[in-house]
Amino acid sequence: MPPIQIPAASLRCCLLSTTLTSTPTYTLSHASTTSQTPIHNTIRGLSTTSPLSRQRPSYLSVPPDLIPDYPYGPFRTYKQANQGLFGGQKTRYGNVVAEKYGNKSRTSWLPNRHMKRLWSPSLNAFIRTRMTTRVLRTIDRLGGIDEYLLGSKAQRIKELGPAGWALRWKIIQTPAIQERFARERAAMGLPPKEVETIELPSELAAEGFTSNSVLTEVEEMIEREDEFVIGEIKEGEEVVVKADAAEEVAKEVDFMKEENPKESESTKTPGP
Repeated sequence: MPPIQIPAASLRCCLLSTTLTSTPTYTLSHASTTSQTPIHNTIRGLSTTSPLSRQRPSYLSVPPDLIPDYPYGPFRTYKQANQGLFGGQKTRYGNVVAEKYGNKSRTSWLPNRHMKRLWSPSLNAFIRTRMTTRVLRTIDRLGGIDEYLLGSKAQRIKELGPAGWALRWKIIQTPAIQERFARERAAMGLPPKEVETIELPSELAAEGFTSNSVLTEVEEMIEREDEFVIGEIKEGEEVVVKADAAEEVAKEVDFMKEENPKESESTKTPGP
């Protein structure tokens, strides 16, 4: 008896369109019932456009090594506030009470947070970060995100969080904000802020060293754990350095002996 071929039923789907690359066949025999289904489905979504790439938040573009330590530390209860401007808001907890029987069920409410992109005149660029609607209303009232980040009150610094602290430091380093601070100091009658400069000894200046070169050489010495000797070391100078180090060690030993004479005597070995 030849096998009977039964055509497969058409597949129906409400949301996805399915394409069949080959027509499946089912073979039935009198001895045993076997099914061969070489079906290859290619599922295509509703939209054919590529998804938008997620942009990086602006506070991550600031090098963390240059930012001073945040005085209040990261948030520990609502850790999402460390990644945006939440204005001190966090998860709230409460009860939902039924009107008929008064039964209570525990629930929670998250802050109304959104990803926004606001223009910063000092940076001449957009600042992209996550923020709550409360912070957004405060920014609109103050006249821009720069004014919000430059607030000097303790409560404002506490509301910024680590992300706002990084954006604040980034804005302060711009020339526009530096000129603004200089005008404010002049209006208050204060002298202009002096830039700290490192005065090099005449010997190092004669050899052609600069402040930047000295700083880089000192950092390399710290990494190698070498002695802090800048420049070329001559034979006589090396002997003087070793002698000074030996004298300091001897002075420390003598000082310890004077403070604890009993211990120094007990450490001596008895004679014959």
